[in-house]
Amino acid sequence: MLIQNISRQAITEFVFGGFDTVQQPLSVGVVLLIIYILAMTANTANVYFIVMDKRLHQPMYLFICNLAIVDIIYCTSACPTMIGILVVGYKTISYVPCIIQMFIFHLSGLMEMLAISIMAFDRFVAISSPLRYHSILTNIRCVLIIIALWLAGSAITAMLPATVVPLQVCYSTVKYMFCDYATVTRATCVDPEPYFNQMSILTSVLCFTTFGFICMSYLKIIIVVVGMSLRSDKKKAFNTCVSHLIVIICYYAPTVMRIVLTRTGLVLTVAERNGLMIGPILGPSLINPFIYCFRTKEIRNKIFNIVKRDK
Repeated sequence: MLIQNISRQAITEFVFGGFDTVQQPLSVGVVLLIIYILAMTANTANVYFIVMDKRLHQPMYLFICNLAIVDIIYCTSACPTMIGILVVGYKTISYVPCIIQMFIFHLSGLMEMLAISIMAFDRFVAISSPLRYHSILTNIRCVLIIIALWLAGSAITAMLPATVVPLQVCYSTVKYMFCDYATVTRATCVDPEPYFNQMSILTSVLCFTTFGFICMSYLKIIIVVVGMSLRSDKKKAFNTCVSHLIVIICYYAPTVMRIVLTRTGLVLTVAERNGLMIGPILGPSLINPFIYCFRTKEIRNKIFNIVKRDK
């Protein structure tokens, strides 16, 4: 048997085989395309409303805007490739774009966790110190926090291409749907398990650290709410947090499930693995903007005013 010892220069592109077992690829691709368009439209609308309306230039809306931008990047990092495979049948990608896609995908996934975490802190400050809220979280401080998170996320994510780019590539065909860390690592000549273990440790630490921070923030919120004397204040605090709680569940539930199932040795079919990958990407990106459109009074009223004006 000829040992594949092909240099990276010889393999200039990868061929995706993750959807080879799909029975009706066109139908699945059209559904995926519709969901992607809805997610992009809703998130873009949220960004537009917040940027264009000076009344919404407040800390909470700046964090919502940041989350919408993260969702746009997160979806776009993977969905066009999957849609191209299913609808058009275009299954190849060059090496350099693949590495760039891998970096952007994992960066946006990490930023999703960081964005949700800082929004939990925002809700804690709003409920525990309502009178000092705008002095603690000014717009400038919020922008600086968002920039710092993006820089920190980029520095952490840069470790991924730094570990796989030096590796020699041996395989051009991969059983994946787009370029992520697993895709590139599987295509190299090395044993991928040590790299997967390192990636799992990093992902688990980041996931449970951010989730722990969110839990601590809401634990303090609960303590503050329990101490409130007026029922109306408690109801207002609950309404303030419920949108963010739904966002947390939508993202962390499938993400934690994927981490647990993939690292407990459970053998998954290609379809099950694809579902665990697509769910955390499209689910939150589609649900988040609609939650904030309908649960946030200012954005909801702005949409209703636009609809009335058009009529």
